[in-house]
Amino acid sequence: MNAIRNSVMNFATEPDRRRGHLLPGVSRRGVAVAAAMLVLVVAGPGEARAQTSFFAGKTITVYCGYTPGGSYDLYARMMARHIGKHIPGNPTVVVNNMPGAGSLKAANYLYLAAPKDGTALGVIVESHALEQALKNKAVHYDASKFTYIGRAASSNNVFIVWHTSPVQSFEEAKHKQVTTASTGPGSIAETVPQLTNALVGTKFKIISGYPASNEGMMAMERGETNGASTSWTAVKVGKQDWLRDKKIKVILQTAPERAADLPDAPSLGEIGKTEEDKQVFALYSSGSAVGRALMGPPGIPADRIAVLRKAFMEMVKDPDFLAEAKKVNVDVEPLPGEAVQALIQKTLAIPDSVRQRAESAFGRGAGK
Repeated sequence: MNAIRNSVMNFATEPDRRRGHLLPGVSRRGVAVAAAMLVLVVAGPGEARAQTSFFAGKTITVYCGYTPGGSYDLYARMMARHIGKHIPGNPTVVVNNMPGAGSLKAANYLYLAAPKDGTALGVIVESHALEQALKNKAVHYDASKFTYIGRAASSNNVFIVWHTSPVQSFEEAKHKQVTTASTGPGSIAETVPQLTNALVGTKFKIISGYPASNEGMMAMERGETNGASTSWTAVKVGKQDWLRDKKIKVILQTAPERAADLPDAPSLGEIGKTEEDKQVFALYSSGSAVGRALMGPPGIPADRIAVLRKAFMEMVKDPDFLAEAKKVNVDVEPLPGEAVQALIQKTLAIPDSVRQRAESAFGRGAGK
């Protein structure tokens, strides 16, 4: 290719031997531009792609599995605002909320129907691989085949109760019924109470069908339920007045260990009556490591995956991105896409004994 380029330049800048100068009306700058354009024409597909970006003039859509107001949407919009400038061609990046079935609607769409060219990405429930491993009937994807771009932050989902609730602790929930809002089968808001009911004897009554955690918290505030579930980040960012005025109490957190700023609420990783049950709860708490991750459908060309992953890791170091995270008081704990992929593979490889114990907690099987 260098030989072709040199030949073109030599031909284009060859002085007219009879006049001793360039051809009339042709400047050396114009010759250089024309030569570069000719090189692009004769270059092979790989070299042409290296010099012009596929994403130029394109719109990338990030499908968020929940409605606005929660941490999934918050991180999805933060990433959408900043990642585009790190992608060659500077594409427009927009968010499309697609709630339903605890975000499994968005997961299924991303896997089955979304464009596989890098212009469709998603932010979905952190436990999507676990729902597949436990054979949730709402799952129509193979989590191992998604394209993982990167993780913006780990997560800690919490179960909260309103200050007027008859239950004000996880221990009390073993003796008194407490209603809690859920976003549907497959969501942490539903599967975790089902597990604790079956394995440690809590008396959560699940009120299902809310589009996302924000609507669930509104239902709790209106008195439709005693409690709800959301991320600790969403509470700290959006419900500071509730914390200040002691309107809510955190009674359970899904992280493997208690967070430093939640010392009084038990973690999912510390409960369970038997070793087998502890392994089941540890499995569910492992979703915290997946956290708020950006992913795409299977089949994205390898060169575009590399571009998106590189852009993601540049974004999480971008001073503007970090400044926004600090302003809204959310954590940034980045993880490369390859590392997220490894976490998903580990979840899918759970021992049969643990899988069967978890499935038994849901009756005939997970998600039924």
